[in-house]
Amino acid sequence: MTATKSDLVYAVAEANGFPLNRSVEIIEILLELIKTKLAAGEDVLVSGFGKFCVREKRQKRGRNPATSEAMMLEARRVVRFHPTYQKVGQFCNIDSPIGQFHLLSHSRQRYFPTIGQGQ
Repeated sequence: MTATKSDLVYAVAEANGFPLNRSVEIIEILLELIKTKLAAGEDVLVSGFGKFCVREKRQKRGRNPATSEAMMLEARRVVRFHPTYQKVGQFCNIDSPIGQFHLLSHSRQRYFPTIGQGQ
């Protein structure tokens, strides 16, 4: 199930005893702050949760899937989310091979930051 903005509003209202209109205002302000920082090209770190990173993608050759015509894709910015190390176990199924690989790759980056950087 996908959590919606209204789910967040109700959760904030219930957890803090705020009226719904105050909870809507809090969520709107938070999301607007995050959007403003990301639009300015800045990363947003939420301690204990994760980091929203802005990544510049360069121009590249692509193909129109409908016509198979070659075309150039413009340079653009994308936002990626990286969960904190503590949350990886909650987001991934650690018992699955993919979850174990993901956890291992995060632990390697944490304890051996030069692995995978050609050193």
